[in-house]
Amino acid sequence: FIFLFGCVIRNNVMAYGPTDLYDQVWRLVNTKFVDQTNNLQDWSKWRHKYDNKIMTNEDAYVAINTMIASLNDPYTKFLDPKEFAEETSSIKGSLKGIGIQIGVKDGKLTVIAPIEDTPAEKAGLKADDEILEIDGKSTKGITVDKAADQIRGEEGTIVKLLIKRKNVPNKVYAVQRAKIEIKAVSTKLPTDNVKLDPRVGYIRLSSFISQNAIDEFKSALSGYSGKKGYIIDLRSNPGGLLTNAISLSDMFLNGGVIVSTVDRGRYKDTIRAARQYVCDKPIVILINGGSASASEIFSGAMKDNNRALIVGEKSFGKGLVQEINKLPGGSGCNITIQRYLTPNGSDIHKKGIKPDVTVSFSDDDIKAKRDVQLIKANELLVRMINYQPKQVNQNLKEF
Repeated sequence: FIFLFGCVIRNNVMAYGPTDLYDQVWRLVNTKFVDQTNNLQDWSKWRHKYDNKIMTNEDAYVAINTMIASLNDPYTKFLDPKEFAEETSSIKGSLKGIGIQIGVKDGKLTVIAPIEDTPAEKAGLKADDEILEIDGKSTKGITVDKAADQIRGEEGTIVKLLIKRKNVPNKVYAVQRAKIEIKAVSTKLPTDNVKLDPRVGYIRLSSFISQNAIDEFKSALSGYSGKKGYIIDLRSNPGGLLTNAISLSDMFLNGGVIVSTVDRGRYKDTIRAARQYVCDKPIVILINGGSASASEIFSGAMKDNNRALIVGEKSFGKGLVQEINKLPGGSGCNITIQRYLTPNGSDIHKKGIKPDVTVSFSDDDIKAKRDVQLIKANELLVRMINYQPKQVNQNLKEF
């Protein structure tokens, strides 16, 4: 099984017609969707609602989307063959578009995070930006998949996004679409205005999506073998493979719970560290409002196990697990099947993870391109390094 944002990919390869495709999605939701009430409705009413009306695959797609919309869950969605192929390619480390992760937050289409070194980031899009319009069309009531479909397009073409950002006038961003090669890890500092202590190693993990992310991280860590402590930058990291979050936690935890999941039957499955850790040096993790999903699983595991100090701003708050089901004809269906809990039992969905040390940017910081969060992380990590090894965990929360 492969997990994406906590999603399992299953192969359903039986050859069905359009009506059977609709029925298969109905049955998947009926047996797997995390909310047994299916958004307080009688789910059986949907099973034969479109009998004798579904003649083509396109008919089935429309009917399936209508049915799924009634669940009022932005993360449960049907993907046509094109969309499913694009999702699969992102797991493999490449995608087409502008390099942006989006979600619905408080009923509004929101930028979770731009991906590092992509057209979206270069154009100036930021985490928590609200997308009001896509190419002049309102996003009011739009689903995530429909928005993504409108944002995607041919390489070299332009998409125009009307963005609402706190404390600034609304602005249209014209972003050129491109083929996005996802590089998950960077050791380059985000600004030249910050000088880290020479004993400190900096590793930015921009996404957990790529299957290569952990190998990239291990390579970066190996290159820092002489360092005494590490800053792991997860700011604006939208998440990705749950298996990557677990593997990364295993690198730093000598035992303890990493994450627990709870399904529709309230069965709780607890995943523990495998005691195969490769690093026991002090860690500071940077998060912000764009840190979501797998980023929150890793941060929560490190925080609740008293293994790292969390610095920055409250994370996005996505505590749901989706299973990806591959369907006949190349389509797919992502279904929310579980909630996840941090090691201490916290459900962070729509709440986020609160940093141990909150550091926000002022207008002056932004104008001066002064990364006060990174500066604070360096300061705290140096203090941690200066403690004796046995004292680090005992005194972690004093900083």
